[in-house]
Amino acid sequence: MTEASGIAPDARSTPLDAGIWNEEQEFAWKKIVNFVHEQGSKIGIQLWHAGQKGSTTTPWQGQGHVSEAQGGWRAVAPSAIAFGDLPAPREISREEIKATIEDYRGSAKRALRAGFDVLEIHGAHGYLIHSFLSPISNKRQDEYGGNFDNRIRFVVEVVQAVREVWPDSHPLFLRTSSHDWVEGGWTGEENAELAEILFHKGVDLIDCSSGGIKSDVSYPVGPGYQVQFSEIVKKRSKVLTCAVGVITEPLQAETIIDLQQADAVMLGREFLRDPHWVFRAAKELNTDIEWPNQYKQGKRKP
Repeated sequence: MTEASGIAPDARSTPLDAGIWNEEQEFAWKKIVNFVHEQGSKIGIQLWHAGQKGSTTTPWQGQGHVSEAQGGWRAVAPSAIAFGDLPAPREISREEIKATIEDYRGSAKRALRAGFDVLEIHGAHGYLIHSFLSPISNKRQDEYGGNFDNRIRFVVEVVQAVREVWPDSHPLFLRTSSHDWVEGGWTGEENAELAEILFHKGVDLIDCSSGGIKSDVSYPVGPGYQVQFSEIVKKRSKVLTCAVGVITEPLQAETIIDLQQADAVMLGREFLRDPHWVFRAAKELNTDIEWPNQYKQGKRKP
């Protein structure tokens, strides 16, 4: 899975983030996709709008605000509520909501032409979709705010637009913040209800993360701390689920699947720390896997 890729220039968090809103980017991604396919593997892309967290510096630069004079842009969100020390975003208009949905549709078309096998809509971590879902960040008085049905309207319309161009033969995932860890915020039960609705709109898997709607929230982070959320979705809907978050050991990942707490497990940071994690997992779980030709000389004989 690629990093989150902006559906428009001002949909990114930082000016250095990836995107797929034009043909030049589509062509660049296609070369990467072709290489992955040549190795016998599959590849997915995340489509993303950063919303209230837009126009910042990178994490290694401190994630401060990038002003318009410095090449940044004015962030948008459902409501003009600031995230942490960032400037308050501008409330997105109905016309801009419709245009953003079309940006998702256009980026999905480009992802398909580039040859991606899987598409994931990033709807977590305080980004635009999540900020519509959460009562903490969505104070709108129109059809996109207020009750549950109104707050989920944006993501439902995004999914419908994407599925119109993303074929049924290609899996569609949605990454969610399954719980805000804030009283009065988005909950695991609401997330499961949304999952069942979106299953009937063409979403094949819910990728269950959490948090990110506010900057000053603390919650108990530990090994597998978000597995509970994939388990809730799995029990209450027909959609497939994925567990994420501090899953680092092969047996830990295997146990989550064996206990039917999730249908899949995704790793992120652990692959950054250990790019050969799959080989280690195969050894620890006593499973034989195919090694790339260039690596086979290093494979221990049985």
